[in-house]
Amino acid sequence: MLNGYKFRLYPSPEQEPILLQWIGCQRLIYNAKVQEDRYFRRFQRRMVGTVGEDIPVDQQYSRFITAKTAFLRQVPSPVLRNGAVRWRQAYQRFFQKLSGRPKMKRKSGRQSVWLTSELFEFRPIVDDTPGAVCGYHLHVGTDKFPVGIIPYVAHRPHAVPASIYLAIEGGQWWLSFAAEDLTVTIPGKEGDAATERIAEDLRHLSADQLAERTLGGDRGIAKPLMTSDGHVFDLLPVQQTRIQKARRQHRRWQRRAARRKKGSQNQKKAYRKVAHSPQYEKNVRHEYAHQTSHALVVHAAYDLYVFENLPIQQMTKRPKAKKDAQGHFLPNGRAAKAGLNRAILASAWGQVVMFTRYKARRRGKLVITVPPQHSSQECAECTFTAPDNRPSQAAFVCQRCGHRDNADHNAARVIKKRGIQKLLSGEPLTTSRKTTRIFRTLGPERSEVTPGETHIRRAPSKTDMHRSQNQELRGVIRETPTSTR
Repeated sequence: MLNGYKFRLYPSPEQEPILLQWIGCQRLIYNAKVQEDRYFRRFQRRMVGTVGEDIPVDQQYSRFITAKTAFLRQVPSPVLRNGAVRWRQAYQRFFQKLSGRPKMKRKSGRQSVWLTSELFEFRPIVDDTPGAVCGYHLHVGTDKFPVGIIPYVAHRPHAVPASIYLAIEGGQWWLSFAAEDLTVTIPGKEGDAATERIAEDLRHLSADQLAERTLGGDRGIAKPLMTSDGHVFDLLPVQQTRIQKARRQHRRWQRRAARRKKGSQNQKKAYRKVAHSPQYEKNVRHEYAHQTSHALVVHAAYDLYVFENLPIQQMTKRPKAKKDAQGHFLPNGRAAKAGLNRAILASAWGQVVMFTRYKARRRGKLVITVPPQHSSQECAECTFTAPDNRPSQAAFVCQRCGHRDNADHNAARVIKKRGIQKLLSGEPLTTSRKTTRIFRTLGPERSEVTPGETHIRRAPSKTDMHRSQNQELRGVIRETPTSTR
């Protein structure tokens, strides 16, 4: 099965400008494709004569190499081609309703460049033992555009991938790719097939036997994770203190950057500090999710892990604006909701479940999710559900049987029972998911149509046709630009 790898990369001061140039040129091609698509869709809505014309979704990029963008010829052509391919892959996801239309990529934040096999090579490092490979040297570049060997730290063995991503974030470089997992414990089974196979093995157990081998987990804000056996997983006090310090430094450098002269070197230095300050918190959360998932999976007593199916994306949405009869905005609790969203996202709810899922599958174990409705109000002993069962945030007192427990521990036990019922009911644990095929073109040469390119034509909707006719009747016709940057 495929697995993701992410390693620290250490390019030299001479190699960094080259990689940054590759990143910028690939981003330029991607953004040019986005602007071109927006222009075609806008022009189609405003011109009656183009109502029947289809909007192309292709991988052509050579028309963006003009006299003003002659610097694009200073990078390998696969770098430019991959920018167009990334845009087309994003549009394929839009066609399959997996995401929105491709958007413009900004210069701020994480920046990356996608390199295919023409631009890199993993050269094996042979040990003293004949035929034994103890690692790889990453060689990037071509004969015309050499970069050289870039050191990276591989903290675990990996296979040779077909493509890689080189990214920079907060002044740190990263190497990431997907390759065959060398530690798979279920040969011949991947993804949903492995999940169903493990589930069938567990369904042969009785409810009492399954209860002994099941661990439930309740995720919260005060306690990021409480398990049904009473363990609490949270950050260390020293980590929480350092995170608060990093947040204060982040706000301080934001103020300093805003006060310095615009475009000066001092302002750029301050903005580099601003970009670097959140990295500690991000790394701590990432490490917490990995350590927590590892501690759960390596426990030999459990084979089934149950979590709530929390809609984190919907839970962290901004509150809608409210207006009175005069059109004035009313208080909507925006500041309080922003603090709640920040606390939810900082608890690493999604990462813990995601990491636990793939690590459990490696060991032949199973992770499932159950509905979260009223799990904090239901009694784990008598199943009585009422809001009065929670007299406070931390206490749980059943109004029927008098059962007393910590609220998070009681919820974890309820989640555990729901998971056992779901597994024994025979309900399918996997659902059909839409996937997007990755189209990759071959050939490093430049041409008007890249080798292997295909054209996809997309017919306009009836709404666009009516809108374009109405706007044409109103005389809303604008001159078309001669070029797209």
